[in-house]
Amino acid sequence: DRSLLDILTADYTFVNGRLAEHYGIPNVVGPEFRRVTLQGDARRGILGQGSMLMMTSVADRTSPVQRGKYVMEVLLGSPPPPPPPNVPALDDSVKAEGTRMLSVRERMEQHRANPACASCHKVIDPIGLALENFDVTGHYRIKDNGVPVDSSGTLYDGAQMEGPAGLRSALLKHKDAIVLSF
Repeated sequence: DRSLLDILTADYTFVNGRLAEHYGIPNVVGPEFRRVTLQGDARRGILGQGSMLMMTSVADRTSPVQRGKYVMEVLLGSPPPPPPPNVPALDDSVKAEGTRMLSVRERMEQHRANPACASCHKVIDPIGLALENFDVTGHYRIKDNGVPVDSSGTLYDGAQMEGPAGLRSALLKHKDAIVLSF
């Protein structure tokens, strides 16, 4: 008897000792899963679950495109179009400037500079980049390759947002569009 919107807003999760340690949740010990109340906004609902964050990453880095596509497809029921042919993958992009490794956001910005990519990526990327505070396994982080994580962005409707809480708030403003296509 809960609201379907709890999928986005739930202030609780189920963890055992090992998962609680990964999430940074104190005072949970042992192999049994139990319900715990989450502190703060970052990890609330499905957007903060390691399972979703891992599923929408690649082996060695996050994927704002996969994360944005997941939200568009599964939560909003409006998948982005497929990429045009012969578009280079992000993994083929420049990974460093001199001796400094680029963050995923910086690499995405270079990729998005291609006009063939920009029209779709301006819709997909802000959604996925809002979740950049979570690494490949869903561990919360403040830096990516030594660069502070910038999880701010502008949605397709002009709404400004910052991080998972900002994305959640923006999605809730469009709650009539949420279709949950699991």
